Amino acid sequence: MRWRSGRRSDNIEDRRGQTQRYSSAGAGGILLLRLLTLLFRSKIGRVILIAGVAVVLGGKFLGIDLLPMLTGGTTTAQAPREFSEAEQQLADFTSVVLADTEDTWRTIFNGLGGNYREPTLVLFSDQVQSACGFASAAVGPFYCPGDQKVYLDLSFFEDLARRFGAPGDFAQAYVIAHEVGHHVQTLMGISQEVRQAGQGRSQEEINGLSVRQELQADCFSGVWGHIAHRDRQILEPGDLDEALIAASAIGDDRLQRRSGGQVVPDSFTHGTSEQRVRWFRRGFESGDIEACNTFAAESL
Repeated sequence: MRWRSGRRSDNIEDRRGQTQRYSSAGAGGILLLRLLTLLFRSKIGRVILIAGVAVVLGGKFLGIDLLPMLTGGTTTAQAPREFSEAEQQLADFTSVVLADTEDTWRTIFNGLGGNYREPTLVLFSDQVQSACGFASAAVGPFYCPGDQKVYLDLSFFEDLARRFGAPGDFAQAYVIAHEVGHHVQTLMGISQEVRQAGQGRSQEEINGLSVRQELQADCFSGVWGHIAHRDRQILEPGDLDEALIAASAIGDDRLQRRSGGQVVPDSFTHGTSEQRVRWFRRGFESGDIEACNTFAAESL
């Protein structure tokens, strides 16, 4: 890809190097209040309270917030870590791709008489807290409609190349653009319609809706690729193949085979390798979001 001269996005939130720990004690605050009430009733309890306050204040002085550990929640600490040149270049690349999706979708929304609200992309290491809950890097890149942010651990791109056999910068760009596609679905009200349509349905039917939603995000990713190359000539020979290989590598059927399990179509949530390639290619060749209506398609 020809990306180095591209604009950098202002919507990158870099949490790399931060360690986050989650306490599942959802009722921690209530329990703490009850404990305080009991301690106030005795002299020994009041002494314990004074000592506890001293410990919390001492932790604050040292830059450690102990309160979330008592009440339940997420604690965040900055880990002293230097990033390699390769890691910094990958973060820079991600910022350029995000900026290009911003330019592309702003143009599309303007043409439809709408306003494109840009998402934030959060770079993290190992684990992260979002409005959708606590997640580890093992889940892969994801979009959270609750805070309208894309979450990405850059180590996923190494997995994409080594484990899934899908190297290349346009393969990585496809992944980012796919998650941005989910943001587009949120802005267009599609995500909300899918959630409503799934109410009262069987798990197989809900999975079927999820597949159509994911394939549409693949198609939207292809639309971005088409317009970005048409307007800014970002692609080099072989780039399109990189994205197609990536789309094929993360199909549900291939992933289930890789795990050594049986292929169960009713459990698919993202679509087969063939379907993912087909819908990305459809968006890429047409450059038209009207071609991405997976929900009206009789055959995927």
